[in-house]
Amino acid sequence: MDKTGKQIILNCEKLERRFALLNNGRLEEYQIERDGNEPKVGDIYLGKIINLEPSLQAAFVDIGAEKNAFLHYHEMLPGCDELLGRRDSDDDDEKAVPGNEQPIQAKRQKRQEAKPNSKVNQEALRRKKKLTVADIPNIFKPGMEILVQVVKSPISTKGARVTTDISIAGRYLVLMPYSEHIGLSTRIEGGQERDRLRKILAALELPEGMGLICRTVGEGRRSTFFKRDLDLLLDNWRKIEKGMDTRNAPALLYTEPNLVERTIRDFMTEEFQGIVVDDAGASCQIIETLNRFGGRKMAEKVTLYNSGKPVFEAYRINDQLREVFQREVRLPGGGAIVVDETEALIAIDVNSGRGRKGADQPEFILKTNLEAAEEIARQLRLRNIGGLVVLDFIDMRSARDREEVYRTMKRLVKDDRAKTKVLPLSRLGLMEMTRQREHESIKDQVFMPCPYCHGSGRVKSVVSMSVEIQRRLNTVLRESRYRNRPVRVIMHPDILQRLRNEDALLLRELEEKYKHDLSFRADPMLHSEEFKLVDPDTGDELK
Repeated sequence: MDKTGKQIILNCEKLERRFALLNNGRLEEYQIERDGNEPKVGDIYLGKIINLEPSLQAAFVDIGAEKNAFLHYHEMLPGCDELLGRRDSDDDDEKAVPGNEQPIQAKRQKRQEAKPNSKVNQEALRRKKKLTVADIPNIFKPGMEILVQVVKSPISTKGARVTTDISIAGRYLVLMPYSEHIGLSTRIEGGQERDRLRKILAALELPEGMGLICRTVGEGRRSTFFKRDLDLLLDNWRKIEKGMDTRNAPALLYTEPNLVERTIRDFMTEEFQGIVVDDAGASCQIIETLNRFGGRKMAEKVTLYNSGKPVFEAYRINDQLREVFQREVRLPGGGAIVVDETEALIAIDVNSGRGRKGADQPEFILKTNLEAAEEIARQLRLRNIGGLVVLDFIDMRSARDREEVYRTMKRLVKDDRAKTKVLPLSRLGLMEMTRQREHESIKDQVFMPCPYCHGSGRVKSVVSMSVEIQRRLNTVLRESRYRNRPVRVIMHPDILQRLRNEDALLLRELEEKYKHDLSFRADPMLHSEEFKLVDPDTGDELK
């Protein structure tokens, strides 16, 4: 089984699909996808504005999800021409009578008037150029329909984040219906190739008012590939426009391709040695798509895996995945990085670990920090974590060494598909970086907060619970209403063991002090931090 070069491994199961990118057998990227109704990045909705919050400079939009989507005012500007052309149509919808067909017909007519070549749309375009964020509350009102695209999936308690700057990605092109920009991926190098691609894009028949971006995989491709890709993208856009004409908000008008389709679109290039998939249906789909877009040589790189051993076991992916959920990751030179995900930021600490013999040597410190930088860049991709990331490297006295670590980190995150910004090391030896956060991290996708400790990772000690029980007994037994009444304490078995042994004398002193009979019972169904004081005769809990 050849494991050299770059490979893609796909595991397709009923409830979950998994993607792994290997480089010479080493796991570099990992994604999982599960069936669900939550909005995904790239999905396009016809939504309805629920309310505008001037203090946040944002609108909340109903897209049919559990939580309303968040739309910042500046994200409303790109689609203003289309929105303004439909404003009166939305007013008609508000006056709709159930069972009346007129609202849909009115909506369709208004939108036809707002096509790119119409006078209405030209006026809207002129108005858009003058619009600023300050104008948004005066133009858009609650109840208006609005076309939005998800740019960040729901995370934790927050709803999806959306924009009106619509873009639809194809294999080689990205179509932007509300922008006239024509551009190339910054990763395409070489002036001659960039000039060739610009000429191809300029020759494509693109509707007025729309823009295109050539993706990195378009490098070296003939014009026929771009023509075919553009036709598919325009067909998708026509379906979205039809949905706007025939459906009422909230409605999903376009959904991003599934994990298998995205793999073909975003990853399958000549630099990959092959793709291994363990599902016959997915294998046929990939081969058919690659034959159409990549040619026979590309399709020949697909292998259907049908061995008895699970594909992720055969390629040792499961072994490597275990470290994704570990707090500490070892480095080749004996050091380690420690990753802590918090609500506000990701903190990553670099330790010299087993190699402490040379801990004071600048060469050893630099080597460990460079190893850590490489592993940190990999872990960020593997764990799919983002937001603010703070890196605490081992202190370096040399400014040249600090600069080398900074340059190395910038180089390592350059090819990360998530937008990343890295700052130089501060005077405190900390490096700050931001990584685009579009989805929940792998950890949040796989795990849920522990129902026992509620995600804290800690529970009170047995001694702490004994103290709390005695404190509560002191409070209750002082009250006159409980005088001459028996009291029973029910608790977790581990706590009872402590009370019957180390703290037995203290409990006898309590009984003598308050002239009370106390009894104790264990209940294994109780949380270790939970206990009850009850009347054994009536079963009533003592408050």
